Amino acid sequence: MSPDPSCPAGSGAPVPLVRAILPCHKPLRLSRTKRTAHMDDHIIPVFDLGGVFVDWNPMYLFRKLFDSEEDAQWFHDHICTGDWNLEFDAGEIYAEGVAKLVTRFPKYWREIKAYDERWAETFGPHIQGTIDIHNELVDQDIPTFAITNFSWEKWMTRLGEWPFLEKFDGVIVSGLEGLVKPDPRLYRVFCERYALAPESCVFIDDSEPNIVAARKFGMQGIHFKDPEHLRADLIALGLPLKAK
Repeated sequence: MSPDPSCPAGSGAPVPLVRAILPCHKPLRLSRTKRTAHMDDHIIPVFDLGGVFVDWNPMYLFRKLFDSEEDAQWFHDHICTGDWNLEFDAGEIYAEGVAKLVTRFPKYWREIKAYDERWAETFGPHIQGTIDIHNELVDQDIPTFAITNFSWEKWMTRLGEWPFLEKFDGVIVSGLEGLVKPDPRLYRVFCERYALAPESCVFIDDSEPNIVAARKFGMQGIHFKDPEHLRADLIALGLPLKAK
């Protein structure tokens, strides 16, 4: 499969090869005319996924690998860290990243490999309140998008597992772009790909640095706390959601 020319890579070196074998995930629910009309009518909601649609925390897995909370937290803080995970979100291949970390910390080879092999166990339940909000928007033909920090390898495993993904009009996956939030270039990729002005969008993320970066880029931003506050914030921006 040849690369989709409408989905250029952002930077990272491995991405062109990845994009040569993976299609760009950008389902369109609406006809162009209808979609454009609704884009003009309302601000466009752009969602993060982890922490907004589904609970994600590596500690869910690490607690299963260690006997104490203290040991699990130490492993998270010093071995399989957030910065290390971000390398996968930027396009690193899991097998390579795991092998390099095992070389540095051979004592923890089992636990490090488990982060790849049992990665699905880093997720908690779906956040149903957010899914309900999204469904209300979709049912009214309001376009919705997502920008997510996500490994391209793991992303492909979620496409058949999370039905809400297919309801987005487009999704930007960091691992396919070689860029991660809060890098403003990722927001630029999003706006250019879907022909949207930053000021026409509101970005929703549970990470405050990502929201700060989105606002600096020109988007409006909502720092996600819970679905109840999100619903109220979106109503205040004029989106036709039911007040609860």
